[in-house]
Amino acid sequence: LNDKEILCTPTLVSKGFMKPEDICKVDYEGKQIAGTKKRTSEVLLHLVVYKNRPDVQAVVHCHPPHATAFAVAGEPIPKCVLPEVEVFMGEVPLAPYETPGGNKFAETVTPFLGHGTNTIILSNHGTVSFGPDLETAYWKTEIIDAYCRILLLAKQLGRVTYLTEQQSAELL
Repeated sequence: LNDKEILCTPTLVSKGFMKPEDICKVDYEGKQIAGTKKRTSEVLLHLVVYKNRPDVQAVVHCHPPHATAFAVAGEPIPKCVLPEVEVFMGEVPLAPYETPGGNKFAETVTPFLGHGTNTIILSNHGTVSFGPDLETAYWKTEIIDAYCRILLLAKQLGRVTYLTEQQSAELL
């Protein structure tokens, strides 16, 4: 909303059944200041992104199954495979595990919040994607999960074929 307040989803509520009044408003310390439901326990993760990236206006944290499989396996997201991923995603780092919900968990993404990153895999947990608006942040989540699904299917077929350095450079 501004440099003092953000909107976030509530905890323990299916996003498909939310009502407008369920949306929570919190300050930049994570204190809830409006909303009928309790704010998400992951709001500190969102706030770390906002505080470190003034260009970001939306953060999506969730547990997409294919990307989360990479998080659980501790498997880095490979580059130089699909042109769309090279162009739209940039670097997708793997943040170390920390118990979700607290400041230590939120701070695991801080080293990766450079301007070449818009999605981070959270070890043994899920993903966090961010961008200039909610649709873009959500789109990054969809791209990374679809990419991880393709990688898993390709590995089941036997191998992943990587682009050459020249092919990758031509994309960028």
